[in-house]
Amino acid sequence: MPKPENIEPHKFKKGQSGNPNGRPRKYVSHLRELGYKLSEINDTIQVMMAMDMEELKSVWDNPKATVLEKTIAAAIRKSIEKGSLYSLETLLTRVYGKPRENADVKTEMTIRLIDDDDTPTEAARSTDTGAE
Repeated sequence: MPKPENIEPHKFKKGQSGNPNGRPRKYVSHLRELGYKLSEINDTIQVMMAMDMEELKSVWDNPKATVLEKTIAAAIRKSIEKGSLYSLETLLTRVYGKPRENADVKTEMTIRLIDDDDTPTEAARSTDTGAE
């Protein structure tokens, strides 16, 4: 069991948050606050996702590039440098939506039939449906 003297220095102070900066803001939320329309954001993402590394670098280095272009270029660059697809996935989902998910469902049910003479009989049926 931990000793209280070892726990005290690591406790949060009263009124202090354990996560002072909170969750990082999403790119699109930040851009919408700056006044960009959703259609502008989606169009820019689509165009920039089709760029090669040279074109992306030229946007990043261009002092006349818009905040929208710089933000999206930074997100793509960050994903590539980190080797993480999170930012790219977020951008692609924003423009194209999430891919459709299919699930195969197999169910079994028992149906009780009552004859005219009130004697129950059972019939088992298995169904296999693919959710589409």
